[in-house]
Amino acid sequence: MYHGDMNTLRIATWSGPRNISTAMMRSWENRPDTEVWDEPLYAHYLQTNGFDHPGRDEVLANHETNPDKVIEMLARSCSKPVQYQKHMTHHLLPSVNRDWMLECTNIFLIRNPREMLTSLMKQIPTPTIEETGLPQQLALFESLCSGSDVPIVLDSKDVLQDPRGMLTKLCASLHIPFYNEMLAWPTGKRDSDGIWAPHWYASVEASSCFAPWKPKDENVPAKLEALCLECEDIYAQLRAHKMTL
Repeated sequence: MYHGDMNTLRIATWSGPRNISTAMMRSWENRPDTEVWDEPLYAHYLQTNGFDHPGRDEVLANHETNPDKVIEMLARSCSKPVQYQKHMTHHLLPSVNRDWMLECTNIFLIRNPREMLTSLMKQIPTPTIEETGLPQQLALFESLCSGSDVPIVLDSKDVLQDPRGMLTKLCASLHIPFYNEMLAWPTGKRDSDGIWAPHWYASVEASSCFAPWKPKDENVPAKLEALCLECEDIYAQLRAHKMTL
């Protein structure tokens, strides 16, 4: 059972891969009041499914694979009043207990699938719909909707086009102050990054702020077009609930 510190605001952000999830983690970690967790369920996901992701052996050797122990770690007292958890939705396997999520403020981070897939295919050339995390993201979102209580949805394009505006509104929705430190951070690695960082985080490590959004000049290849259309349908359902200024 999850028994978190009631004085800590625990934010669980659910994203698919190749979104701005790591930049968002940098943004939150740069606040003076926040600790961050980088994909704490990834090792369990890799161990269970056997996927040959970049750095698989290192991930399994250096990160906790037991999801119950992961949840216990997330529930421990924080040294700061805000805990920001960066999650990939497809890492939340059916076997993982979900009661702990009810004590978190859950945020859903989405991205246009045509932009996401042209990036994802560089690491996973022929991804499945499950590896995009979108079906799981929609199912999780719907499970957390209760009457008029709808989780926050952020579209990464909106954040990139107006980081100050979107993050200010997000913080107001969470009843915490906005800090200018969320808009810029030092370049480089972080001790809080997962051991998989060398395979996935090169652009973020070189960054010092949110990169301005611009259209991608790369098209989804024909072999992924059917997958992209399926992703776009799910994305549209989530986008209908997105936060706007």
